[in-house]
Amino acid sequence: MKIEGRNAVMEALKSEQTVDRLVAQKDLKDSAAQRIIDEAKKRGVKIKFYDKEALDRESRTGRHQGFIAEITDFKYCELDDILSYAEKREEKPFIILLDGVEDPHNLGSVLRVAECAGAHGVVIPTHRSVSVNETVIKVSAGAAGHVRVHKAANISDTIETLKKRNIWVYCADLNGQSLYKTDLTGAVAIVVGGEGKGVGTRVKACCDGAVTIPMLGKVNSLNASVAAGVVAFEKVRQDNVRKP
Repeated sequence: MKIEGRNAVMEALKSEQTVDRLVAQKDLKDSAAQRIIDEAKKRGVKIKFYDKEALDRESRTGRHQGFIAEITDFKYCELDDILSYAEKREEKPFIILLDGVEDPHNLGSVLRVAECAGAHGVVIPTHRSVSVNETVIKVSAGAAGHVRVHKAANISDTIETLKKRNIWVYCADLNGQSLYKTDLTGAVAIVVGGEGKGVGTRVKACCDGAVTIPMLGKVNSLNASVAAGVVAFEKVRQDNVRKP
């Protein structure tokens, strides 16, 4: 799998992902480029230096910023790995579940939200969902290298498992209770639906409740990754308000 761009490459080097090959543009003199090269050397990664034209030919996005890396395929985790990670950090589990998100840009943005908001993991379904690919990793700006992602055969069954572990599960929906009137402190999982269809009826029925982001404009819904960000950081805000 190829990844491109300075942030994505640097985060891959800093994470546990295996970087098999790194191509860097010749004659890069800035400090940010040198940090990436130094990190690669520290990790023992082989670096090949080519002219910009060679990287342009190899680039799929046209935005390589002087660096293209080949990494091992993304490694998914088990749900228990996410819960164990929260326990290891002595924190209440905070998980984001996606129901039918098929746009890699949305998934990449959600992974970035999850990492920035301190979520312990993201769950995506095996079917009707984009996988973590080169575009997702690029859009995540390196967050994909730090976020635990579990592929679930059935999102509804996963929700039931989380509820048995005393984790409250809320879905983002147009007909729920106001986000700002919902207690999101403690062990919580948030379900965000896919582009256009939102959270499925069966998945919604499994949740403990639904939360709605108040809309003040004429458009009545947000992009999936934006909605995930709004809900996630409202939880962060509430958790910090409740801290002694």
